[in-house]
Amino acid sequence: MTGAPTEGITTVLHPVSDLDAAKAVYTALLGVQPSTDGPYYVGYEAAGQHIGLVPGGGPQGMTSPVAYWHVPDIEAKVAEVEAAGATVKDAPRDVGGGRLVASVVDPDGNVLGLVQDR
Repeated sequence: MTGAPTEGITTVLHPVSDLDAAKAVYTALLGVQPSTDGPYYVGYEAAGQHIGLVPGGGPQGMTSPVAYWHVPDIEAKVAEVEAAGATVKDAPRDVGGGRLVASVVDPDGNVLGLVQDR
């Protein structure tokens, strides 16, 4: 086994073009009100998962949903998957509250998100 195992996928972010319209659909789908509700991001906690709506794909320019793998050491995991052939899309950065996020691209062009909570 190489490196530390992930803690699984519990965060999925969806780029949306109309935040209000998307919020109505996801609120109905998930059956809960948003836990975070702002003009830049709407987030839900449902069934042990965090589902986020990102207007316009956010600063990272998301064009499709991105699943975020939770890891204990984001720097080490980025280095490990890069050495295995992934390309770093977004280097680890703090997005507030001690949460670090990064993304890599696999050899087929799929974006893989990584998140570490401190």
